[in-house]
Amino acid sequence: MQDLLSVVTLGSIYLLFALGMSLTWGTIDILNFGHGAIFMFSSFTAYLVLQQTELGLPLIVLLGLVVGALMSLLIQVLAFEQIIKRAKDKRTAEMQILIGGIGVAIIPLAIAQHHTKSNPFGFSSSTFTVDTWTMGDLRITNIAALSIVVALVLWVAAAVWLRRSRQGLALRSIGVDAETAALMGIDRRKMALVTMAVSGGMAGLSGVLFTFGLGAITAESGDTLLVKAFACIILGGVGSMLGVAFGAFFLAAAETVVLTQTSGSWVEAVSFGLIFLVLLFRPSGVFGRADVRRT
Repeated sequence: MQDLLSVVTLGSIYLLFALGMSLTWGTIDILNFGHGAIFMFSSFTAYLVLQQTELGLPLIVLLGLVVGALMSLLIQVLAFEQIIKRAKDKRTAEMQILIGGIGVAIIPLAIAQHHTKSNPFGFSSSTFTVDTWTMGDLRITNIAALSIVVALVLWVAAAVWLRRSRQGLALRSIGVDAETAALMGIDRRKMALVTMAVSGGMAGLSGVLFTFGLGAITAESGDTLLVKAFACIILGGVGSMLGVAFGAFFLAAAETVVLTQTSGSWVEAVSFGLIFLVLLFRPSGVFGRADVRRT
């Protein structure tokens, strides 16, 4: 049971991180490889603020959300929009956005590496204390329980929003056919900005919760999670809310099994292995569609 609880906890962090990435990729066709840098730099910013003043969990979470959303908006306006305007076709734009995201991510990574000298950083100056709750043979920390609740609530909210709200339906229509959606009066730029802000906020939130849960992270931690999120999305199917949840918890379960049954040295290879197998046998993902419809 303790291993199952560990799977749920780890899967929730993967889900929270991958959810924002899946949202932008599955609707506005932006595979943001700067997502990991947003995750890391939101926590790094909170770490810098905590060097000057004490903050509790709510304010740190809020700070991570705001920093993540602002970073994502800046990347969209200053980089991705410019690429889309100048690209000769959609395929070229997608490839340039992918490469551009990698390039943009280097900037916050270099800043954090320079300041920390690549040493781990955390929130030891926070007034919030991570406590462990014991229920029989089960042990769980308060931050792990919070991570599970937040991840599941945001996942349900995102799924319902996309399926039921007017804005969500408009966003899904962009994912199906952006040109037709534009002819119907849907403002793609406005929807893209909202989507990127939500995605960045989720990255910042997951960064704060992950840092609290782990105790400390490094400047490179976002890159590691980026590969895992990519595996979750590919496994479940691009644009599928059910798929990204399945991918997150399946990956967490696979890594937990490898970690508990072996020396643990193969854990990082699980993500790459899953990506390879899915692309080889089911390119559309478990819950993806055979066509290119990403909603």
